[in-house]
Amino acid sequence: MTWLHRIRRSMASSWSMYRSDFRSLDKTQIFLLILLTVLAMFMLLPLVFIFNHAFKPLHELFLFPPTFFVQQATMQNFTDLLHATQDTFLPVTRFIFNSIMVTLLSTVGMVIFGALCAYPLSKHPFPGRKIVFGVILLSIMIAVETMGIPRYIVVKSLGIMNTYWGHVLPILALPVGVFLLKQFMDQVPNELLEAAKLDGASEWQIFMRIMIPIVTPAMATITILSFQTAWTNSETSALFMQDDAMKTLPFYVESLTSNLANTVARQGVAAAASLIIFVPNLMIFLLSQRKVIQTMAHSGIK
Repeated sequence: MTWLHRIRRSMASSWSMYRSDFRSLDKTQIFLLILLTVLAMFMLLPLVFIFNHAFKPLHELFLFPPTFFVQQATMQNFTDLLHATQDTFLPVTRFIFNSIMVTLLSTVGMVIFGALCAYPLSKHPFPGRKIVFGVILLSIMIAVETMGIPRYIVVKSLGIMNTYWGHVLPILALPVGVFLLKQFMDQVPNELLEAAKLDGASEWQIFMRIMIPIVTPAMATITILSFQTAWTNSETSALFMQDDAMKTLPFYVESLTSNLANTVARQGVAAAASLIIFVPNLMIFLLSQRKVIQTMAHSGIK
């Protein structure tokens, strides 16, 4: 049996299963299924537009009325993006490399520190625990712009200007991540942890072998939030990086059309760069969407 024949048999069995399930639905369920399908297609329109917009030639970008789908697809926007920095000493790949490095370090750090912070808040009733958790929740409501000057003073005092740590440390704390992980860990029975202690497990073993596997869906959600925060962040490049070689791709994209005398130049380049920034976010979400659904359902224990 060839691999093509196996794929056809799998698709045929899947289609027969879906058809039998569809026949078992009543009229209300069929109506809701059709309605949700239409809504899902409507929600996909921005994604379709982003992909089409990046491949439009310059004359299609400014058509009136504007077109939703590209008519004459071209790769010229991506070529112009690679050549946009040919008059400088820094290629665009340098900005992409910086974004990848900063995103990896920030995402790993946010997930690890979020879990280490949520665990004692959830399972160790130390004095002042509610106050600490209240401060964390309060920090969610504070606008990032109000913290610009204090963060600049701290980063400069630490001597990490124009370094990768200058990108990572200012965004390392993720209050939303701590909140989600704590709420997820609260569902884990204390009796389970006490049984592990009676069996001789250390605190670190309980955290790594019991707590982390249980809260894996929540950690997947935090990974997505952390990745989006770090990958699209341009504030650290604007505030803490004077050396252009240490700036990231989002900052470079913002600078493509800023301070220009018109709104036409480099719009195609900006569209291509926006697609490059968007695609990793989409891929991370698609790979982790099942875990995200489990997090929202608060299914901490199976």
